Amino acid sequence: MSVMNVNPTRMELSRLKKKLTVATRGHKLLKDKRDELMRQFLDIVRENKALRAEVESLVAKANKSMIMARSVMQSEAMSTALMMPKQQVSIEVSQKNIMSVDVPVFASKTKTDNPHDIYSYGYAFTGGDLDEGVRTLAEALPGILKLAQQENAVQLMASEIEKTRRRVNALEHVMIPDLKDTIRFITMKLDENERSSQTRLMKVKDMMIKETIESKQA
Repeated sequence: MSVMNVNPTRMELSRLKKKLTVATRGHKLLKDKRDELMRQFLDIVRENKALRAEVESLVAKANKSMIMARSVMQSEAMSTALMMPKQQVSIEVSQKNIMSVDVPVFASKTKTDNPHDIYSYGYAFTGGDLDEGVRTLAEALPGILKLAQQENAVQLMASEIEKTRRRVNALEHVMIPDLKDTIRFITMKLDENERSSQTRLMKVKDMMIKETIESKQA
């Protein structure tokens, strides 16, 4: 805390008081924003943890099925079966605003609505394990996209929380105390000047009265 380098005038005092009012209001708004960001951040983190466990379970299940399929199929046959995908998936990216933070929103869209189009091969030369692996990966895709969306949102919100926290601390521990100290200093200075002026006026008055009395006596 320190006194700012300003002129101790009434105009400057009025300006600093207005600035203090704005800073105090801004400090409250930023604290409210920080608290709400933290609340939503923790909600997303908790949801993200559960979603990650679900996605990892599906991916592990798909990997297990693919390993089983590879153990009973020749590598060439498996590569040929997966070489030309029948279904196509496009990713649409939009944004939503969370407490002034623009976070991405991912959505997947398939070329066709036929659920069997995920299989790009015939069933004559492939096993059920390959079918299970492909189906499980297709089930995991929406979760993977949502997980990517939420982890991106968590990173952006964490960055915004840190910036907001620094602003709150700067206002709370530097700007507002400095303004209060400067206002107190200017007020004391003005009061001191006013007392000095009153003292000088009283002395001038006494001198005038004394001169009047002396002139009458003369």
